[in-house]
This record gives sequence, structure tokens and C-alpha cells, in this order.
Amino acid sequence: MPLFDKPLPELREYRPERDEQPDFDEFWSRTLTEAADFPLDPEFTPYDSALSLVDVYDVRYSGWGGHRVAGWFMVPAGASAPLPAVVHYIGYGGGRGFPHDWLATAAAGFATFVMDTRGQGSNGSPGDTPDPVGGQNAQTPGFMTRGILDPADYYYRRVFTDAVRAVDAALSHPLVDPSRVVIAGSSQGGGIATAVAGLRPGLIGAMIDVPFLTGFRRATEIVETQPYYEIARYLSIHRDHEERVFRTLSYFDGMNFAVRATAPALYSVGLMDTTCPPSTVFGSFNHYAGPKEIRVWPYNKHEGGQTFQTREQLHWLRDIVKGA
Repeated sequence: MPLFDKPLPELREYRPERDEQPDFDEFWSRTLTEAADFPLDPEFTPYDSALSLVDVYDVRYSGWGGHRVAGWFMVPAGASAPLPAVVHYIGYGGGRGFPHDWLATAAAGFATFVMDTRGQGSNGSPGDTPDPVGGQNAQTPGFMTRGILDPADYYYRRVFTDAVRAVDAALSHPLVDPSRVVIAGSSQGGGIATAVAGLRPGLIGAMIDVPFLTGFRRATEIVETQPYYEIARYLSIHRDHEERVFRTLSYFDGMNFAVRATAPALYSVGLMDTTCPPSTVFGSFNHYAGPKEIRVWPYNKHEGGQTFQTREQLHWLRDIVKGA
């Protein structure tokens, strides 16, 4: 795949105008306040993973609407003192999988919390969290248009709320140092991490890889790949819903969370990425308000840096924790 988006020098300066509704902050304050009315009620149940060097727990906690959300919690075997923690969010369609899928940060000495994504888990890795709420409008297959005509009904309102509550659930465990928590995710997980970085104070870092859920309008205009194409396909049928759709999406656009995020961030981008176009990634990165770095992978698509990026992250994490 050749380069198709803006040249790298332009991308580094690309700061598109944001579409932000006047009640953006009130919307999210109200959403999180409503969620807080439900007890978090975290449960950590020992789990036999056959991994002798980490202690593993099956997690349940209450997310949006009090719905129970699954996860994993792992610490180095025998840990007895609070540890720095990484809370992980998952890519589109995937579920929490199995503990052995999430060993890198645990092996590096971090408490590791993995949030399952409600309703997902049929693409690559299994999930265990249903989404009991359906959207109030017709939708194309997938999750991008579920409830898309009303921000209060939109699918990602529930997911982002679950994600903020995941940080609270991790902090509830005595082996997590509340002063040293980092969030992380790739693709959809990167978009979720961006939202949490803008909504949840007290974090010391955010690792945001090839983020999805940012720059919606531009993405739908320059690529025809899933999942963004779900939106375009919906609008190709519901031709009179464009204004309502993009108004809803403005409450969930990564750029609008990035301008509110203050924790140090490590981004990554693949310059040949036709799933999450480079300009949408740089739009989020350039609007990000906190200290930030970005790793650029010139010859990669949506896979980005993969294991090379993991190596970058482990070194970055080590430095972030030392400085906390």
C-alpha cells in the first residue's frame, strides 16, 4: 500500500478544527455522575491460568448502568506491596481473551488490568461482557452506528464509561499504587484510552497506539475500510441523517478528549494505515494537551509497530514510573 494521506511534514503540523458541542463537558460530567450512582462492587477471583510467574484474577465490576463488566487482573507472583499499574483497552471486535495474551506489562513488574469490551469478543479473542442495551435506531452491522442518532443512546457512551470505571476498579485493589496508573490501548483501545485520558484525572501516562474513534468525518471521507465504513454505509442509506450522526459523534471524537488530557502520552502511527488514517491519528496527537511523543512507522498499515512498539512502550513505561 503506497502512502495515501498527507506527507509526514504536513501531518506533524496538522491540527484540524474540532467539532465540539457547547455541552460536551456537561454531557460527560452527567454521564459519569449517573454511573457513580451504581456501586462499583469490584470482584477479584483467583484464576488458574497455569502461569507460575504471575498471579491471575478474574475480574467483575459495575460499569455503565450498573452492568457487570469482565476483566483480568495480574501481578507478579507473590507480590505483596503496591505496584505501578497499566489498564489495557482492547481493539475493535476483540474480547479480553486469556491471561497469557497480556503478559508483557505483568512481566515488566506492573499490576495489569484488562477491560473486556461490552458486546464484543467475536473477532480474534473471546469476550465475556454482554451489552444489554440496544440502540434506538436501525443500524448497520457492527457497533459504530448503534444508537448513533442520540449521544445519550450511543454505544460508546457505555464503553467509555466502563473504561473510566475500569481505572476505579483497578485502583480498588490493594496491590495497585494509586499514584502510578497508566492507561493503554491500540486501535479501538487507543481511542478508548484517549477518552479516558481526557475524562479521568490522576493518571501518570497514556499509551495510545494507532487510535480509532478520532476525526470521524475525515476518516469516512478518505477511507472505505471497516469500521469507519459502517458510518458511511449507514449514511449511504439514511441520507437525511448526516447532521444528526456527526453531531452525536462529536461527543466521542478523540480530538475533543485529547485537548483535555494532561497525562504524558506515547502515541504511534502507521503511515500506510488505511483503517485509522495517519491524519486522524495526528489530529488527535497534535491536539493532545499533555506532554507527548509519537513513534512513526513509515511502512506499516494498521498493525503499526507491533512488537517494536511494545519494546518502545516498555522503555517509556520504565521512565514514566521512575519520574512519578
